[in-house]
Amino acid sequence: MSKTIKQGNQKIYDGYKSFQYLEPGIDYKEFKLSKENDRVEPYTYPVSETQEETVQQILEEDYIISMHEHTFVMPEKLEEFYEFRHHGRDWTGFEALSQSGLDVIFENFMDGTAMITSKAGWKWSDVIHDIGIRFSDIAHQDMVIKAERISDLYRAKKERKIAFVGALESCTMIENELDRLDILYGFGIRTMGVVYSEANQLGSGLREPNDGGLTVFGKQAVRRMNQLGITIDVSHAGDKTSLDTIEASEKPVTINHAGARALWDTKRLKPDDVIKACAEKGGVIAIEAAPHTTITPNNLTHSIESYMEHFEYVANLVGIDHVAFGPDTLFGDHVGIHDLLSGQLSIKSSHGANSYPKVEYVKGLENPAECFPNIIRWLVNKGYSREDIRKVAGANILRVLEATWAK
Repeated sequence: MSKTIKQGNQKIYDGYKSFQYLEPGIDYKEFKLSKENDRVEPYTYPVSETQEETVQQILEEDYIISMHEHTFVMPEKLEEFYEFRHHGRDWTGFEALSQSGLDVIFENFMDGTAMITSKAGWKWSDVIHDIGIRFSDIAHQDMVIKAERISDLYRAKKERKIAFVGALESCTMIENELDRLDILYGFGIRTMGVVYSEANQLGSGLREPNDGGLTVFGKQAVRRMNQLGITIDVSHAGDKTSLDTIEASEKPVTINHAGARALWDTKRLKPDDVIKACAEKGGVIAIEAAPHTTITPNNLTHSIESYMEHFEYVANLVGIDHVAFGPDTLFGDHVGIHDLLSGQLSIKSSHGANSYPKVEYVKGLENPAECFPNIIRWLVNKGYSREDIRKVAGANILRVLEATWAK
């Protein structure tokens, strides 16, 4: 591009930093945090000047939604991560998000690593603490708004703000207590995975050698989430548990951060029958970009090219109306934290035995602020119609939320 064009859809941001209402060193321990912007060399997907103008118009006019992110800022020193998590206070990358082009973010917190009382994560008290601290911080600024109803999503864009949707990747913390779903809904949670990689009371995760499917309690939990208006997700569930959940739910179910196992044979990605079942029920499959997940034989080095190959495969398999994006990024060294938590988060299990070159970061999809401008550039460059881009950038997700959230 010969001309620099101002990023579209910038938000009204007043410079707020997380917890600036408290006194560092007195009210909380300070940690040096990763850079929100320019931690690695910035990458702009190459397009022509005319195409870039179209990209900026799309960012400005259409709803841009990420169905899966972790917008917290990691400590710069990975050796401090466990202590950082034990303190139970996560910073949000507000400045970078103001330039992300995003209108709606599904925030999945960090509860697999909620380590205030336990190193195992997913404890009820730790999850409640995590949610409360983040929403307390959000309540002290104006750019990001807590989204609890569909109207909040539409209002955010009109007001040049970002709608922050509370999400959890697992129901593990509810144990065998259905009413805990109501409590989480009351705190603002609007989408939940039935299970993370390890089995829980609802069913089997992708790590388990044997998948017994959705349990009796799992079916009760699915029914309660339908009643409450919590969108159900099966991204980390085993294949049978995923299919059982889709069948048991009266409403559409999502796969909000995954890819196609047909392209890369690991349990972390979904087989065709699960993808098809999700789409046939009216759901949406959002493509995952966490390091070393959505790679392919054609693009072994994980980048936006391998990522979009998964997007196109799913779109061709089930139709453009059932695909979207859930990059699953964060602010900090994502590869480094995977290495540190390889056992904790079942990362080795999900990557499988395939051989691939290790990257330091996913070029073009490094953090929540970089992803969507590059995704839109890729789509424009490849000749996707404005209507199809509108669907995959946000409209498909909005349709599912209209069908699953309380009116």
